[in-house]
Amino acid sequence: MSLSFLGERLLFWTGGFFSSFGAMRKYPIGLQDFRSIQEGGFLYIDKTCLIHTLIESGKYYFLSRPRRFGKSLLLSTIKEIFGGSKELFRGLWIEHNWNWEQKHPVIHLKFSQMAYGERGLTEAISRELGMIAGDFNIYLKEDNNLKEKFRELIEKVAVIDKVVILIDEYDKPIIDYLDDLPRAKENRSIFKSFYSVLKDADEHIRLLLITGVSKFTKVSIFSDLNNLEDISMSETMNDLVGITQAELEKYFTEDLDRLAIKFKMDRPALIKRVKEWYNGYSWGGEHTLYNPFSILCFMKQGRFSNFWFQTGTPTFLVKQITRRKEFRFEGLRLGETVLDNFDIEHIDPAPLLFQTGYLTIKDYDPQMRTYELDYPNKEVASSLLDALLSAYREVYPGDSMALTGDLGAALLAGDIPGLIQHLNALISTIPYDHWKADSESIFHIIVHLTFKKLGVDIQSEVHSSVGRCDALIQTATHIYAIELKLNATAPKALDQILGKGYLQPYQADKRKKVAIGISFSSEDRKVNDYLVKEME
Repeated sequence: MSLSFLGERLLFWTGGFFSSFGAMRKYPIGLQDFRSIQEGGFLYIDKTCLIHTLIESGKYYFLSRPRRFGKSLLLSTIKEIFGGSKELFRGLWIEHNWNWEQKHPVIHLKFSQMAYGERGLTEAISRELGMIAGDFNIYLKEDNNLKEKFRELIEKVAVIDKVVILIDEYDKPIIDYLDDLPRAKENRSIFKSFYSVLKDADEHIRLLLITGVSKFTKVSIFSDLNNLEDISMSETMNDLVGITQAELEKYFTEDLDRLAIKFKMDRPALIKRVKEWYNGYSWGGEHTLYNPFSILCFMKQGRFSNFWFQTGTPTFLVKQITRRKEFRFEGLRLGETVLDNFDIEHIDPAPLLFQTGYLTIKDYDPQMRTYELDYPNKEVASSLLDALLSAYREVYPGDSMALTGDLGAALLAGDIPGLIQHLNALISTIPYDHWKADSESIFHIIVHLTFKKLGVDIQSEVHSSVGRCDALIQTATHIYAIELKLNATAPKALDQILGKGYLQPYQADKRKKVAIGISFSSEDRKVNDYLVKEME
């Protein structure tokens, strides 16, 4: 990392943290412009060595990463490199490893800043191309055909020199309309025609880099651009955006020391906790990364919180998941083809959860060519599970955190009456229509999400040779087998656990083994009865 204020070590005081010259350390939270970060004296992690490798080893690239992961800053940095802005790179790796006389004009398209919602995508892009042409003092004759206007812009800018084309958030005008399929398909069609220009513009292009959150539209949009290299899963480009563990410990040294004092723990313990909360993103199953936004917010605010999730609740995803009655994503396995593509007309939440950062790769089986997915960290797991729990309770947007804390405490203490009391409080909030359902599925889902959100080791619908246990929960001291019944009896639920021997596989385990049969009443809309038996 290079700090634009020359990397002075920080001095600390009770109310803040200051450089040796008295200037407070500045975190670039929400800043995506490299020039603004450097000129404003904000902290910058030096990625220029890897950027140099990228721009010198290829020509056509596609990169998918979740939001707030540094994609926009990456493109902004590349723009300044090709603009010859050597003064902005003082102290960074590339300062003495780049020919600063080697300048190229840059066409930088930022879809997050286009007013396609108000004007429509075609007009929004057309206006943007016109403004870029104005920046180069170029007059575009073509105005009615978007594809030809883009072609004209590239050819006329290339008169200066070969063009660098940077396209940021290429998929945003589609993602924003996933719940409006006709609009999403219309925008996809516009993009397909628009990007087809790039296939025949090879002689004019020095570098093309397209970034976005998802890859579910990649095949259909870029089908004509078959020379586009997808580096999303490339091991060599894994650290291009995001923060590695080594970068965290090397360049946030003073912050970690300061926060270790605040939280009254030693530095290794703090690092372990930070890693549990914010690390874990992986695109290969081995090397993991931190989301820069979460880390910067944590370092500045000095508290553990769900920073990233709060910046954009995945309403559409939550609706899709609950509509399909899905709730278990840990340990999920997907093949390469499924993971890399997504069809907007037949939406499967799992690949989209991965591409948008709510799931990540934990392991890869090269023989079967399958990936194991799970939540990347505590921040994402806790937030998404709470969103799903609230959605199934039909109080979304909202949260369920206040109702689950006491329940978790009762479980860890082995307090069964307290556990039932707090479970009853949670279950009683289920909408009336769900109580009239024909099965216990909604109760299974809510129980699973509740305990999973608390970080409890819970397995739902655990199969054995004689049956299927609704919920198997393991703590440091107990193993619980729970059977849930709607409009049946607690003795029937308990007898099923005992009769089918759901706890028998754990006989050699020294932890206490407890069977709990629970009956829900649709008429009273609560836990009607429960029975508990501790096994020998």
